Order: sequence, then C-alpha cells, then structure tokens
Amino acid sequence: MKSESTKQIIDIKDMQGGKSMNIIGISASSRKEGNTAWIVNKILEGAKEQGAETQFFDFNNLDIKPCQGCWACHKGDQGCVIKDDMQKLNDAIDRANVIVFGSPIYMMQMSAQGKIIIDRMFARFSPRYSPYFKEESAAEKRLILTFNQGNPDPELFKSYIDYTKHMFELLEFDVTEVPVVTGLRNGPANEREDLNIMLKDVGKTIVSEGISK
Repeated sequence: MKSESTKQIIDIKDMQGGKSMNIIGISASSRKEGNTAWIVNKILEGAKEQGAETQFFDFNNLDIKPCQGCWACHKGDQGCVIKDDMQKLNDAIDRANVIVFGSPIYMMQMSAQGKIIIDRMFARFSPRYSPYFKEESAAEKRLILTFNQGNPDPELFKSYIDYTKHMFELLEFDVTEVPVVTGLRNGPANEREDLNIMLKDVGKTIVSEGISK
C-alpha cells in the first residue's frame, strides 16, 4: 500500500502529464556553503519532497566572467561571445519551470556574483524598454528571489529589494515570492529550526501553486 506522501507525488506528476516540475536554484554568494546556499537548497528540498526535479548551481563552482559590454550578442545570431559556464546556466534556465535566485545583501545590495549573472542575462533577456527586446525571447518564467542579511530589520533594504524585483520583472520574469531572511549576525541560518520549516514550505508551495495554474 502506497503512503499518503508517495500518492501525493504521483498525483502531482499525473496532473503535469507525467512530467515533474523542473526547479533550479542559484546561489550568488562568495561563500560556497554559507547562508545563501543553505537557504536556496532548503527551498529546493521542499520542492523535491513534492515531486519536483531540482538542480543547484553555486556561482563559485562556475566559471562565469563579467559582461564586457561589447554588444556582440545583439549584432547577430551568435549570442554571447564569451564562452564559459554561463552557457551551462542558460541551458538550465531554458529547461526550468521555476528559478530560485538567492543572494546575500552586501553593502546594501546584492552580491557582485549576483550582478555578474544578471548582467550576462542581457544577451538573452533584454529589458522591454531596450531596442533589442524581443517578445519571443522573453524569460516568462517564475522566479523566487530570496535575500539574506545580518541586520534584523526586514524593512531596512526594502527599497533595494523592490528595485531588484522590478528589474527581474523588466526581464519578463514572474517574481512571485521574495523571502528575506534577517538577523543572521546572531548565528548561521542552518541553526534556526523556524527557517528550516519556513523555507521548505516555500518550496512545497512552488510546486502546489504550479500545479493549480
């Protein structure tokens, strides 16, 4: 006899025509096993428990160079002329139904690693106001944007977080949730049981809401 949790996963796959939801996580932190990686992986863990296929990318395991501003990506059909691991990340983004993008807040904004990734997205997802914007190449993917910070005040960097959310929306991402983890100067995220439960619930909700749409 199948357990209730197993039955739930089977039902979810059946509702998607036999295909699991594909969710990728990106940690844009300078620390390989820091708070950001743990937070993103917890969200993926919750999604995986609901039957989703997940994949995790850590910026520090990738060779991704900064955008050179050469505009070659929009002067022909060759795309970005920088040959590095951004191609690998782009392929994963193309296959994904949902992207979980995590960054710590450093100097009142996202990490340098996060900005490099977003700048490189210009080769494929130009803003709507850009002369290079193409409706058919818009991202049109659901994105969960998560930040973490040492300061306990969740409103402290709200203007920047709102700006970043809007930036992703200009790239045609559907930013549906922006969980912000605060108070990490008092200890690492993995020592807080409340976060373990909350973040896994975010992942579970991603799958359940994806099915209902």
